[in-house]
Amino acid sequence: MSKTEHPLQALASYLPDNSFEQVAYFLQHYKVHLTITRQRQSVLGDYRNAVNGKNHRISVNGNLNKYAFLITLLHELAHLLAFEIHGNRIQAHGKEWKHLYSTLLKDFVNNKIFPADIEFALNESIKNPAASSCAEEGLMRVLRKYDERKKGIVLLEELPKGAFFSTNDGRIFKKGEQLRKRFRCVEKDTGLVYLISPLYEVKIMQ
Repeated sequence: MSKTEHPLQALASYLPDNSFEQVAYFLQHYKVHLTITRQRQSVLGDYRNAVNGKNHRISVNGNLNKYAFLITLLHELAHLLAFEIHGNRIQAHGKEWKHLYSTLLKDFVNNKIFPADIEFALNESIKNPAASSCAEEGLMRVLRKYDERKKGIVLLEELPKGAFFSTNDGRIFKKGEQLRKRFRCVEKDTGLVYLISPLYEVKIMQ
């Protein structure tokens, strides 16, 4: 099973101190079915609106550090609020969602839930939230400082040009030059070129 159900009180262990009661209010008030999942490569969280008698459903990756978990959950709660107010008449990450997400972030930032460095990054994010926190490189760098360190794993941007690295699927690449925001990397076995985010986690090749 890739998903686990948790009693609401158990959710507190995934959240930063002093944030549980605020989060629990939203989950209870809107009757949210929350699922904590194993790591997913493509998404950090997901929202499905209430339909055909089913409750709103939110899932969040359980491997995230507490601050990243809360930010992801607030991202998905903003989708829920946008649906409650506007239904399906708006763009998923349009101005309505941005306003609601910014408002949620402000509430939690004002309650001093986050360390100073994350708070600073979030205050920048509040001005114009991205569709995914993964797209906000400054915020991602700060959040990663609170991750549990994995031996031999670094960000691609931390490797020198010409270094070899492997991805989580075992493919080996050589790091090239940076083109705008991404690095040009060549797959060793095929010679194919890929443009990879500087914040992609890779394994150092000895």
